Amino acid sequence: MDSSVKFILILAISFEIAFVKSVPINLVIIIGGLAYLLWKRIAVRKLGLLLVIPLLPAVATWISFYLNGTGNAVRTAWIMATRVYAYIVLGGAFSFTATVESLLGSLEQNWHLPTKFVYGSLGAFYFIPQVKTAVQQIKTAAMMRGEVLHVWSPTIFFKAILLSLRWSDNLAIAMHSHGFSENQTRTHYQTYAIPRWNWGVAVGTFLALQVLVWYFR
Repeated sequence: MDSSVKFILILAISFEIAFVKSVPINLVIIIGGLAYLLWKRIAVRKLGLLLVIPLLPAVATWISFYLNGTGNAVRTAWIMATRVYAYIVLGGAFSFTATVESLLGSLEQNWHLPTKFVYGSLGAFYFIPQVKTAVQQIKTAAMMRGEVLHVWSPTIFFKAILLSLRWSDNLAIAMHSHGFSENQTRTHYQTYAIPRWNWGVAVGTFLALQVLVWYFR
């Protein structure tokens, strides 16, 4: 399925379950998302982390609503705890099966997202490894002066901002040197066409969810 269609579908489902108070609906989404990830042959280790990492916030949410909730506190606690897992599984169903390049490329070509935003976002994304390296170099240089910098140290943020400003100028120069122009028609080495069956699957999935919401209401 095209990344942009998948993103819109998952966004719509995520928005709906925020207002639907139903444990069965959350469980259906969790099971469906895990089944989709298994069908896409996602590594078992990733699936394990997807289930283990949210365990603490899910348990904390359950305890919080059980102790402080009003009305049927047990039901509310289970709704909120399973909702945490539903959101995590939906996020995994997208992030494990799509790439930033395919999402931004499809949004640009099919949904007319501004080209400047797309290429700027891709440039920032590819700068992430350099940011990690730069932060480590800042910490190492500080240690050589006998100063230990932590994650919350203002020095790291200040120097990282200065580096980001320098990199943003370099990115703008690189885009200009490669003939980038915002208002000109661009050709694409890789195109992201949306097949019709993608819309059928997306609409069918969303309508099936509406039937389940009506059934379990």
